[in-house]
Amino acid sequence: MAGIITGFAIILSVIAVGLLLAKFKVIDDDRQRLVLNRIAFYAATPALLFTVVANSDPSELFSPVIVVTFLTTIATAALYCIISAIFFKKDVATTATGAAASAYVNSNNIGLPVSIYVLGTGAYVAPVLVMQMVIFAPMILGALTSGDASKSRGAQIWGAVKGAFLSPVVLASIAGLIVCVTDFEVPVAVMEPATILGGASIPLILMSFGASLPSTNVLSSAPDRTSIITATAIKIIAMPAIAWLIGTAFGLESTLLYAAVILAALPTAQNVYNYAATYRKGEILARDTVFLTTFLALFVMLGIAAIFGR
Repeated sequence: MAGIITGFAIILSVIAVGLLLAKFKVIDDDRQRLVLNRIAFYAATPALLFTVVANSDPSELFSPVIVVTFLTTIATAALYCIISAIFFKKDVATTATGAAASAYVNSNNIGLPVSIYVLGTGAYVAPVLVMQMVIFAPMILGALTSGDASKSRGAQIWGAVKGAFLSPVVLASIAGLIVCVTDFEVPVAVMEPATILGGASIPLILMSFGASLPSTNVLSSAPDRTSIITATAIKIIAMPAIAWLIGTAFGLESTLLYAAVILAALPTAQNVYNYAATYRKGEILARDTVFLTTFLALFVMLGIAAIFGR
């Protein structure tokens, strides 16, 4: 439990720095704020993932945790879709946004620091990141483009898959994986700069998120409020419970089960909002769920830590 408190204290402190920078107009608009994201996405985060994966124990990368996470994601998204079909009756694209908000975990912006500070390693997050970008992102985009006549759905999905494979974070993870499984010794002149650069990833991302908070009005849209609350509840309560059930069924031992449940308790990925905003489907639903789960996840993780005696 102390690890979670320490980890979130670090995370929230850096978010607060971003908030203050926005309040005092050091970061004056979204264009300036997004520069931090771009630096992180194209340089710092790939460097961090490469060093984390390259220095990992292969047994962590190929652990049953990734299987449990995959099945948990499918089951959680299906749960939202069933509830939506019965009570909300939204179109396919908006329903897909809600399902993604319920099940697509923030394995990068929040997942990396939480994994490093809470689980003691970032190795469990790397395969989740790749799985989401290569498997689930194309599925989400396919649903979001179901009414887009400019390109066929197949072309949209293929573009998403190709883009995922060529993403800097995925390429860096793959490179780190090759180093890890082959036990290749990376020259110090390569590894040390990557380590230094990777150290900038988490602060950049968290400060950017903090700088976005002054312009956020949560639950202000009455038509979306019920969907937002449902997606939030599923994400922070149902998904960890589903992970625990599936992990227990698979016979995961305590440490692996704890890792699977903690990963399931991660907040909604900001990528979900990016997708929704791009295709103008379920934007408010995605935005508010990302915001709420980011802060409520702390209390859920503390509860999980207490249950597991950590």
